[in-house]
Amino acid sequence: MKPPARTRVAIVGGGPAGLLLALILHRAGIESVVIERRSRDYVLSRIRAGVLEQGTVDMLRAAGVGGRLGREGLVHDGFDIAWRGETLHIDLRGLTGGKTVTVYGQTEVTHDLYDALDEAGVSVLHEAEDVALHDLTTDAPFLSYRFEGEARRLDCDYVAGCDGFHGIARQSIPEDVLKVFERVYPFGWLGILSRTPPIQEELVYANHERGFALCSLRNPMLSRYYVQCPLDDRVEDWSDARFWDELTRRLPARLTGTLVTGASIEKSIAPLRSFVAEPMQYGRLFLAGDAAHIVSPTGAKGLNLAASDVHYLSEALIAVYRDKDDGPLDRYSETALHRVWKAERFSWWMTSMLHRFPDTGPFGQRIQEAEFDYLAGSKAAQTSLAENYVGLPY
Repeated sequence: MKPPARTRVAIVGGGPAGLLLALILHRAGIESVVIERRSRDYVLSRIRAGVLEQGTVDMLRAAGVGGRLGREGLVHDGFDIAWRGETLHIDLRGLTGGKTVTVYGQTEVTHDLYDALDEAGVSVLHEAEDVALHDLTTDAPFLSYRFEGEARRLDCDYVAGCDGFHGIARQSIPEDVLKVFERVYPFGWLGILSRTPPIQEELVYANHERGFALCSLRNPMLSRYYVQCPLDDRVEDWSDARFWDELTRRLPARLTGTLVTGASIEKSIAPLRSFVAEPMQYGRLFLAGDAAHIVSPTGAKGLNLAASDVHYLSEALIAVYRDKDDGPLDRYSETALHRVWKAERFSWWMTSMLHRFPDTGPFGQRIQEAEFDYLAGSKAAQTSLAENYVGLPY
C-alpha cells in the first residue's frame, strides 16, 4: 500500500488514543492517517490498564466497538480496600446512582479498534521511522518520516500527538511555551500476570506496613497482581515464590485462603509518576493521552484519561469540519486540562492513602490511618471516592 500524501488529520501514535480518535473521525466522515513507529504485533503485546470507566465504555460503544467488550468485559459494582487485617467495601453502583467500571484489558481494546479500522479501510502505517513535525503554527502543517526505506511526507490540516510520554509530539513544542508539572514517587510497582483465577471477583487495594498491594484481573482465568517495591529493585531479584510470599503477607487472612498461585507469564517493575504538560496544543498540534500527562496507576485513570482527551478532541475537530466552528478546538487544551487535573488529584490521593512512603515517618503514618478511618465512617467520603473512580462526567 502506498502511503497517502495528504489527509485532514495526521495522528502520530497507534495506541488506543490514536486508534480511537481515527475511528471516531472516520465515523464522522473525517479522513485521518495514523503513523506508528512500532510494529502492530508490538503494540498488541503491551500489557497495560484493565479498568474502564463508565464513560470510556459508553464511548467505545458509540464508536461501534462495544460488541466483544459487552460479551467479555467484567462489570464491577465495587471494590475492596484492605487495611489492618480488615476490608472496606466501596459500593460503586450504590454510591453513584448505578455507575460501574468494566474490567477489559487495554490489549483487547486495541484489538477491537484495529479490527474496526481494518474494516473501515483507515490507514495505519506501522514501523514508520524518523517522524518529524513541521510548520505547526501555519495553516499547512506536515509530517516527514521514513516508511519501508523511503522518505515520505504527509500534508494535513491538523496533527494529533498520541505517541506517548517519550514520543516526538510533545517534544515538538518549544521549551519556552511548554510548562511541565511532575511528581516522581520514591517507589515502584512490581507486577505479575498469571494464568490463575483471581483472588475474588472484584479488585482489592491493600495498605500494609510492608507496603501497598493490588489484586486485579484481566478475565476469570488471568490475574494481575502488584506489590509496592523500592525503585532500585530488579525483576531478577523477585522469583515467583518470593512474590507470592510477599503478596500473601500484605493481604488479610480472609483473602489469602482463596489466593491461587502459579507461574508468572509476565513480570515487570513500573516506576510511579504524576506528570502534566501545559498547554496541550501548539498551533495545529494537539496532544492526547500519555503525550500530555501521566497519572500514577493507583486510581486506574491512564487509559480512561486518554479516552476523555479523545472525546474532547474529536468533538472539536468534528465542529470544525461539520459546523465551521473553531471555538471548541481553540479551547481544547483548557477543556481537557480541567478534567486532567481532577484525575491527577484523585490518583495522587489514592496513592498517598494506600502506599508506604519512606520519608513521612510516624506522623505520615498517623495521617494515613486517620484518612482511612474517616473514609470508613463517612458515606460522603465513600461517595466522593466512588464518583471519581467510575469517572467524572465529560
